[in-house]
Amino acid sequence: MKRLFAVVGLLVAWGVVYAQRQAAQNLVITNARIIDGNGGVIPRGSVVIRNGRIASVSAGNASEPGARQIDVRGMTVMPGFIDDHRHVIGASFPPGDPVQWLKEEAMVRMQEFLDGGFTTIQSCGDPPEQIVELQRRLNAGTIKGPGLFTDAFVQLSRPPNGARGPLRVDPARTDQSRPPNRPTVAAAAIPDEETRASVRQLKQAGINVIKAVLAATPGGPEEHTLTVVVDEAKKAGLPVYTHAVSVDDTLAAVRARTTVLVHTPHIGQLTQEQARTIASAGIPMMSTLGVFLPAFAADNQRIRARSGLDNIARFRDLDPFPFETLSSAGQGPVNARLLWEAGITYGYGTDTTFLPKDSLAQELRALRLVFSAQDVIKILTRNAAAVIGRSKDIGTLENGKLGDVVVIDGDPLANAEDLLKVKAVIKDGQIVVDKR
Repeated sequence: MKRLFAVVGLLVAWGVVYAQRQAAQNLVITNARIIDGNGGVIPRGSVVIRNGRIASVSAGNASEPGARQIDVRGMTVMPGFIDDHRHVIGASFPPGDPVQWLKEEAMVRMQEFLDGGFTTIQSCGDPPEQIVELQRRLNAGTIKGPGLFTDAFVQLSRPPNGARGPLRVDPARTDQSRPPNRPTVAAAAIPDEETRASVRQLKQAGINVIKAVLAATPGGPEEHTLTVVVDEAKKAGLPVYTHAVSVDDTLAAVRARTTVLVHTPHIGQLTQEQARTIASAGIPMMSTLGVFLPAFAADNQRIRARSGLDNIARFRDLDPFPFETLSSAGQGPVNARLLWEAGITYGYGTDTTFLPKDSLAQELRALRLVFSAQDVIKILTRNAAAVIGRSKDIGTLENGKLGDVVVIDGDPLANAEDLLKVKAVIKDGQIVVDKR
């Protein structure tokens, strides 16, 4: 009975905290250049946030009784940034101890996302137990940070030498989809019921998304197994995100009816017909183009911390850049533009563990090869929300959506690099960053 009263007391306490939080979430942002994410721009307007959600977006001044007034003095107000593909836990490949990370680093790392303007992130490859626990803490408010959605892997075949152990190198360095590493013999199949059971177990563990890596072996089972994963995940109400980085694997994932493609195909060049085939399937795609551009210490805090102020080209894992992968830096953006012209929903994702601001700078370098500043904003906000199935709540500044807002000191429609000039961030109607 004492324990029952203690639990009830805890719930009441949380209810009081929640009520106080809700009461504090009335804001009026005035004197703003508003980019709404839908393509609309209000040169001088206001955004009203009530109880954590957007109540109005309008030209001129607005008022809300009892609300806190925020005059942004002509700066740009736009939807919170969304990264559809992050490796959250650990600071490099291979990852460190996830339990230690959760204990010692999680709070600081989550604040880094907010500082960079990111109000929502999708984990696409983290230890399941720890990423679910991180999500729980974020949702409970014991850690301040972005909205987080989780995933976990289901295998599509058995590797020839049995199950893989922990990764010792960044898998993008020795990608099995890239010749000469691509398998030349069929992999062993996994029984369908075992695959279905894996999906059900991840659902029970609280995972939001099933992820699969598709690198089809000659005559192998991967495409069939992916159809089984998709079918079982649909029964469980879960989307399936498929890693497919070659043109052939991307087409196979489309045939299997995956929910989302987590990479732009960057091994092989798409034809316009292939681009139309992929886009017409209605399956959205994440960008992740910046991985295959060299990064440098002067532009990246994590590289500086590891290697100092040097001029050595570095890869995502912070080690020297593998130039045999450099063709992807050109094929990826060209394929992205072909798919965009064909009508695909294309959203922002980085596939990195760099600081969020550094990841954004790196991804912008690749995106700006083939996309306009207006395109980039759409990719980073509205499209990124659509890719992860969250358009109902985030991605645009519209009535009823969450009060996730970024204040930019500049005009990212004139210069996309102004997206790096974050001055304030509002998450669920709460001011979580203010550097004005």
